[in-house]
Amino acid sequence: MKNVHTIFPARKNLHGSFSRDYESILEIHSGESVRFQTLDAGWGLEPLVSLAEKRKKFEPREMPRDQGHALCGPVYIHEALPGKTLEIEIIDIVPGKWGWSTAGGYPHSVNKGLGLAEGEEFLLSWELDPTHMTGKSQFGHEVPLKPFMGIMGMPPNEDGIHSTTPPRFCGGNIDCKELVSGTTLYLPISVEGALFSVGDGHGIQGDGEVGVSALECPMERVDLTFIVRDDLKLKMPRAETQTEWISFGFHEDLDEAMIIALDGMLDIMQSEYGLKRKEALTLASLGVDMRITQVVNGVKGVHAMLNKKFIKR
Repeated sequence: MKNVHTIFPARKNLHGSFSRDYESILEIHSGESVRFQTLDAGWGLEPLVSLAEKRKKFEPREMPRDQGHALCGPVYIHEALPGKTLEIEIIDIVPGKWGWSTAGGYPHSVNKGLGLAEGEEFLLSWELDPTHMTGKSQFGHEVPLKPFMGIMGMPPNEDGIHSTTPPRFCGGNIDCKELVSGTTLYLPISVEGALFSVGDGHGIQGDGEVGVSALECPMERVDLTFIVRDDLKLKMPRAETQTEWISFGFHEDLDEAMIIALDGMLDIMQSEYGLKRKEALTLASLGVDMRITQVVNGVKGVHAMLNKKFIKR
């Protein structure tokens, strides 16, 4: 990476909400890169090994500004203007050496639906090996790591402080497990300068994030390159890997989220393959996979995926 800037989780670099009024901590130009080091979503400074005892967390925190996930930013990008698109190249993500996962024991809709809202919350405390990309719990469970950032996004162009919990058209808590190293994320820019922030590191997560948490962990290194695009007009986020196109849909209703994601995929199929709309839908029924990104953040997420080589013209 060229022109790399580094951001550490110091007081001036952290916030737990989105707002167009937050002062930027760094100003860069399109084409430059930033290396972030991030806390876990819960602002933790040490492993979570017990739910009965308090662990050390980052202090001081200012409420309601710091109420949500611990985010690093915001970064101001000079060429970024509303109506343009922010291309985010995910160069590398390296997790820290510990993480945690919990489920049950509180009245989330998933827990209540499964009859698991009562009693104690269950904790898995993880030791992570960033070299071999594996995690091991206190009970001996072993899982492969596939690290990604749950939150990458910008504030909406609206007054006030906005929660980090839901995903939005301009990014946020997308929680898509496909956004790993080597993937490129495209976000509609909502405010001048973009004011991009990142946080909520996940060591690994399944589609749906059904236990409400993923393998939550700090990230030792998150390398991102930012490019402002004025040749790409988007209504919702999209992404691409070397082999796949990905479109996203967010809505409180899962069916509506599916339609939004599918609509975005038809846009891709029209622009990339020169298809007519109904032609694209007919082929989408053969080759597009609809996946539930997450169902736990109030606003639900669906992502559509299409292998780039599926359609040959």
